[in-house]
Amino acid sequence: MYQILTDSCCDLPHEFLEENHVDYISMEVTWDGKTYLDDLGKTFDHKKFYDLLKTGTMPSTTQVNIGRYVEFFTEYAKKNIPFIYIGFTSGMSGSYQSALQAARIVKEDYPDAQAEIFDSRGACTGLGLMVYDAIEKQKEGYSLQELQSWLFANRFNYNSWVTVTDLNHLYKGGRISRTSAALGGLLSIKPIISVNRAGELKVIGKVRTRHKALQRIADLTVQSMEKPEDSVVFIATSGDFESAEVAKDMILEQVTPAHIQIVPMGTTISSHTGWGCIAIFVRGKDVRE
Repeated sequence: MYQILTDSCCDLPHEFLEENHVDYISMEVTWDGKTYLDDLGKTFDHKKFYDLLKTGTMPSTTQVNIGRYVEFFTEYAKKNIPFIYIGFTSGMSGSYQSALQAARIVKEDYPDAQAEIFDSRGACTGLGLMVYDAIEKQKEGYSLQELQSWLFANRFNYNSWVTVTDLNHLYKGGRISRTSAALGGLLSIKPIISVNRAGELKVIGKVRTRHKALQRIADLTVQSMEKPEDSVVFIATSGDFESAEVAKDMILEQVTPAHIQIVPMGTTISSHTGWGCIAIFVRGKDVRE
């Protein structure tokens, strides 16, 4: 048996991870001089945080450092439990590189440790959906090597479509360019954003209204599905649950996925999107550019 590990940027409910024996390490979020753990809502009040974002406040986030990763991985290495860490995209954070370095340090003390560090090239429940699938593959009997090979083969089939109310948060957080932010701010244009093969955010389109933006990302999701009846869809939102329900209905008007679920976007990702982000994730037939 092996252990699946991830981080709090997966934005899956902590109850789900606990029920499936998946351990995670938390990112940190700071505002008003205080630092809080992004622990997937276990102790953190999402509603209070979303209300804070509505005021225009932009909290800062901190990636996981090498020392914390070493402590996290050592817990399994010293018990001789093989593990795979499925981490937040290297395209938006240096945490993946820190995890790689930490694994090397751990192997110096535990040479027989089997530690695999996997760059999801995904964020939010795009990463979460990959963890969800990893859990299913483990239940099906996949070995650690088989799971890692499967993840590599399917990594770029995990598609993300996102719309935000304001691109300034993404720009100020260094997630998109000044040009993209300026274009999205013109004439109430609503951007359509995706995640490319490098695991970076890319503005792929613009529409005039919020409703059209929701329809567009719902349509892209449906178009990507190879077999809707087998598809799992996650819809994450940084506080606009009404719009998330609208997007869900737009999908259900066209197809009936095996599973479709709305989840609260975590504090780390929300800090960069601002209030009102809607993001839809599915593993489909389309391969990212």
